[in-house]
Amino acid sequence: MRKNILCLGIESSCDETSVAVIKNGRQVLSNVISSQIEIHKKFGGVVPEIASRNHIENINIVIKQALDEANVTLEDIDIIGVTYGPGLVGALLVGLSAAKGLAYALNKPLVGVHHIEGHIAANYIEHKRLKPPFVSLVISGGHTHLIHVKDYTNFEILGKTRDDAVGEAFDKVARVIGLGYPGGPKIDKLAKDGKITYNFPRSHFDNLDFSFSGVKTAVLNTVNNSKEEIIKEDICISFEQAVSDVLVQNSLKALKQTGLNKLVLAGGVAANSYIRKELENALSKNGYELYYPSNILCTDNAAMIASAAHYTYKAGFTSDIDINAIANLKIGEKDGYIRNK
Repeated sequence: MRKNILCLGIESSCDETSVAVIKNGRQVLSNVISSQIEIHKKFGGVVPEIASRNHIENINIVIKQALDEANVTLEDIDIIGVTYGPGLVGALLVGLSAAKGLAYALNKPLVGVHHIEGHIAANYIEHKRLKPPFVSLVISGGHTHLIHVKDYTNFEILGKTRDDAVGEAFDKVARVIGLGYPGGPKIDKLAKDGKITYNFPRSHFDNLDFSFSGVKTAVLNTVNNSKEEIIKEDICISFEQAVSDVLVQNSLKALKQTGLNKLVLAGGVAANSYIRKELENALSKNGYELYYPSNILCTDNAAMIASAAHYTYKAGFTSDIDINAIANLKIGEKDGYIRNK
C-alpha cells in the first residue's frame, strides 16, 4: 500500500505568514494564515521591512498552530516545502530560514517552490481530479501571466504583462478614488452597484502579452479632470469591464493556440467575481472549461506551496540546503534544485 506523503509548507513572500500541512498534494490537514493587512493599511501598501519583522515574530507560532490543527508532529512530516521566490527578499528569507532549519534538524527533504507555481497548484487542492496539461491565467498583485502548464513541473510562458500587473492596477485605481488598501476586494464590492458609463481603453497586441498602465492612467485622468462628482461605483465597474475584456480575449487566444480546453485561474485577483463571471460566460460559449480556487486559496497561503512542493518532489527534485531567496525568480527555473537519487 502506498505511503501517504505529508508536506509542511511555508509561505512568507509578502505580508502573510502561512504554514500548512498537506497530505498527498491535495488534502488540506491545516492551513494557517496570519495576515498583516491591518498593519500595512496605514501606509497604503506593504512596507517590506515591517513585513519582514512581523514574519520573524509570527513564524514559529504559526508553525506550531499548523501542526496542532493537523494533529501531527514534526516527526510525521515527510517533506518541507517553502516559497523561495519571487517576492520581497527579506520576507522570503524568514520563511526560507525556518524551512532550512526544520529540514536540517529533522533530516527531511527541502523543496523550494516558485510562488506562482504555488498559486497554480491551489487548483489541485480545490479540484481533486484536475491534471495538466492546461492553460493557466495567473492574475495577482505582481503577476499577469498566461502559462501553458504541460506537466506538474513543466511550464511555458505564453504571455505576460509589459508593465503593471492586473492586481497592481486594481490597487492604484482604488487609491485614486479613495478606497485605500487593499484595493481589489473594495473595487469588486463597489462595482456590483455601478453602471458601465466609461469606455476605458483596452490594450491588445499581436501576441498574448498584457498592458494595464493605459487603463490605470485613463481612470486617473477621468477622476482628475471631471468637473462633476464622480460616481465611484461606475468607475469600478467600467474599470473591471476594460480589464476583463483583455483577460478574456487573451485567454481564448491562448486556448486556441495550444489546442487545450481547460483554463485554470490562479492568484489573488482570481477571487474577483466580475472577472470570474466574464470568463465563465465566454469560455462556456466557446466550449471550454474554467477552474478556479475558493477565495481563501486565491490569496497567498501555504497549502498551495505544500501542494506544489509535493509534485516537485514526486518529479524527482529537492533543493540544496544552500538554496537562497530570489526576489525575481522566473517560473520554471530549477535554480538550487538537485535530482533525487
